[in-house]
Amino acid sequence: MTTTPGNASSDLPGKPPVVDLATWQAAREELLVREKAHTHEGDAIAAARRRLPMVEFDGTVEVTGVDGPVPFLDLFQGRDELVVYKHMWYDGAPHQGQCEGCTTTAWHVKDAVYLNARGVSFAVLTTGPWDEVASFVEFMGYTQPWYSVRGVDGPAGGSMGYLTCFLRDGDRVFLTYSTTGRGNEPVNGSFGLLDMTPYGRGEAWQDNPEGWPEGRQACWYWRSDADGNATWGPTSRPVPQWTRPGATPVETLGRHGPHH
Repeated sequence: MTTTPGNASSDLPGKPPVVDLATWQAAREELLVREKAHTHEGDAIAAARRRLPMVEFDGTVEVTGVDGPVPFLDLFQGRDELVVYKHMWYDGAPHQGQCEGCTTTAWHVKDAVYLNARGVSFAVLTTGPWDEVASFVEFMGYTQPWYSVRGVDGPAGGSMGYLTCFLRDGDRVFLTYSTTGRGNEPVNGSFGLLDMTPYGRGEAWQDNPEGWPEGRQACWYWRSDADGNATWGPTSRPVPQWTRPGATPVETLGRHGPHH
């Protein structure tokens, strides 16, 4: 059921006006012009990204995975392209004390079959010691390959919290692209869907209609308690940890670690 324009009694306090379908469609098509321009600019940026210079580095440098130390070249799994996520790590912290932001990225790439179909492999790198990393990966039920780059310098190691892309040409390996911060968002499909919803991400920085619900701190929904309430207190842990394989709402992991 739709209402007619100008029917003030149908308006909802603090929300955009209620209109008929034709009026909505006209406004929707006006916004679509901007959306298409945004898409085309994204295509142009991607084209420029493909033309960035590359940095060659030693592909025989060793990283540690489930099979022990292996050369970085093995991460390509015989393919020519590789995308990795560099997951932050806090030594000695319990599982719920690891980075909630990195957890969102790793959780959203649970299967790389579509990347593999295009000749691209995927892996997660972290600076954590392998015994701690292996325990965390098993606890979370991650299916992607993880590797410890502890003590590794250069493009294979370095700072964490990044999406990084590599190209292989035979035994030669090249760094081609890297991004962090909001540049990591393309991995997280939840962000794109939330941006389409009426209330968006529910964050304070958003430009909202007057009277819209007040936003909260950025990424407020990345941690919650057992009941699903967003919180950064001692009862919280990264949201996917409540729904990992075999988890139940009453399970706890002990005292929260010192790192958020």
